[in-house]
Amino acid sequence: MAQVDSSVGGKTGVNHPLGKNMIGAFYQPRCVLVDTDTLDTLPARELASGISEIVKYGLIRDAALFDWLEANMPRLLARDPEAIAYAVERSCINKAEVVAADEREGGVRATLNLGHTFGHAIETGTGYGTLLHGEAVSIGMVMAADMSVRLGWIDRSILDRTRALLLAANLPVVPPPSMTAQQFRDLMAVDKKVLAGKLRLVLLKGPLGGCVVTGDFDPAKLEETLSTFCAH
Repeated sequence: MAQVDSSVGGKTGVNHPLGKNMIGAFYQPRCVLVDTDTLDTLPARELASGISEIVKYGLIRDAALFDWLEANMPRLLARDPEAIAYAVERSCINKAEVVAADEREGGVRATLNLGHTFGHAIETGTGYGTLLHGEAVSIGMVMAADMSVRLGWIDRSILDRTRALLLAANLPVVPPPSMTAQQFRDLMAVDKKVLAGKLRLVLLKGPLGGCVVTGDFDPAKLEETLSTFCAH
């Protein structure tokens, strides 16, 4: 997770009972050193959690990376050094380009939160540590893609490909049965992207690699997604 995402960008934060990443600061490091050999010591579940964020970059801005992931997921899971190095490099380049354009998340940096509004709600609602961050984000990205299809903003094939790729990475794609639609509503209402009391979401739009951060969506479609993914 750190190699492909959290080490780049200078964001520091702590988890709070009311919500994840609500308290923190931006503090840029002097240097980020990535030693991919250390990934050989990671449990498989932690490796998959990090891969979730690589998939995110493919969805929001790098369609070629998404295509590459579809072809090379077995190599990543097998920790092939060349595949790992390429995935880490592409992720860092994507993250650095976004952060350079918007260090303090006033605009385009918010696109890096694809799946995170749903995902943070899951992490908070189930208790931190029940699911790894990347696992919660994986579920959140599928929910965001599902809602984007319902809004008519993307072709259903993007949703199907997203779900298939995350499953290939051994990641979950549905929330835990304990999560209720009301929990999602309550926890998403305090998300950091809420502006003037209005929920904004990162949703996919257009061809693969396109996304928007917007509060201008039909709330009924959000309700349809929550009803689909939550038993109650």
